[in-house]
Amino acid sequence: MKNSYFPKWSVKTAGVIAPDETLPLGQTLAMGIQHVVIMFGSTVLAPLIMGLDPNVAIFMSGIGTLLFFLVVGGHVPSYLGSSFAFIGVVIAATGYAGSGPNPNIPVAMGGVIACGVVYALVGLIVMFTGIKWIERLMPPVVTGSIVMTIGLNLAPVAVKGMGTTTFEQWYASAAVLIMGFVAVYLRGFLQKLLILVGIVIAYIFYWILTNLMGLGKPIDFQPLYDASWFGFPHFSAPVFQPEAMILIVPVVVILIAENLGHIKAVNVMTHRNLDPYIGRSFFGDGLATIIAGFGGGPGVTTYGENIGVMEATRVYSTLIFPVAGLFAILLSFSPKFGAVIQTIPGPLLGAVSVVVFGFIAAAGVRIMIENKIDLASSKNLIVTAVTLIIGAGDFSLKIGGFELGGIGTATLAAILLNLIMEDRKQSA
Repeated sequence: MKNSYFPKWSVKTAGVIAPDETLPLGQTLAMGIQHVVIMFGSTVLAPLIMGLDPNVAIFMSGIGTLLFFLVVGGHVPSYLGSSFAFIGVVIAATGYAGSGPNPNIPVAMGGVIACGVVYALVGLIVMFTGIKWIERLMPPVVTGSIVMTIGLNLAPVAVKGMGTTTFEQWYASAAVLIMGFVAVYLRGFLQKLLILVGIVIAYIFYWILTNLMGLGKPIDFQPLYDASWFGFPHFSAPVFQPEAMILIVPVVVILIAENLGHIKAVNVMTHRNLDPYIGRSFFGDGLATIIAGFGGGPGVTTYGENIGVMEATRVYSTLIFPVAGLFAILLSFSPKFGAVIQTIPGPLLGAVSVVVFGFIAAAGVRIMIENKIDLASSKNLIVTAVTLIIGAGDFSLKIGGFELGGIGTATLAAILLNLIMEDRKQSA
């Protein structure tokens, strides 16, 4: 297998499915659909906030995922979706007012492409120089803290999404419980589809409570009826302005941290060493971001939501992701599917977010445990503690015209604290 660019996937039907293993075709297709459903909400939300075309974002996420799969030779299981790290800088660079289509999309795309170029160059450097310097910057105590931070930083979004009324909050709590029962008590392949099955059951439950019993806001199916089956995404060509490029390029730090943290998490979950593919992973993500910029889509990143699904299902087969990528491309030409997703009640999406974001945070804990991080060490304790609180509190810093969000600030703090602090053993 070492002499082959791609793994020789072997079929496995039960237990943990490793990256170089695969489920039967039908189950692989179903798992791919589940990953698309999980990434859909965030990948659509990010461009809407920036005033970009969500169908372009979905299309670019599919293209990016396929490209990533080819670059890493099918060794790293990952889906690429719209990166939230670009939101603040894109809005700042374009002066977007926050409503309707963004009239300055081309300016933002020039910056996204510049960021992708830098990201790809970092990937090439890692490919030729090795990962020692990356590991020096981001050892397990740093990557574990960052992965936990990614989940915790999103916690307020998940909790807020559970609703504001008493009915919505109780329903969301019940939906979390439903997904918990699906995860614990279902067996076989249905258990591996726990998120998708949980959504379906909780969706039907919400429909009964609201549309039939009138206990809450009913599901409005009219947008679904009105949506067309086929429609082209609205692509945009980039314009390169130095000011916008300088503003957007620093996002690469966050993308690198997310990508590395996800790979380290998958290493722990699969008990496989994917570190030799870190350079290729950076390079593939960078290329995908460049292509997204040339089409008018937001930059892309490896998705914590999909990492969370793998953690929950124990299915890490890389063959799932080209299936998901192809499915996303098809869906980008169908506004009808987007309308279906939009009918999912907000409290249900909030409940799903609680579960999935929790899985991300738990994956960070696993990195710490598997690498035997000693929190009796003052250095490890301060790196972990400061990173978690800064990230969970979404502490932001402005550096010139660039604003570093909570995850970026936490990442920078973790790296700097780890580098400048000397580990001194406590005296008895």
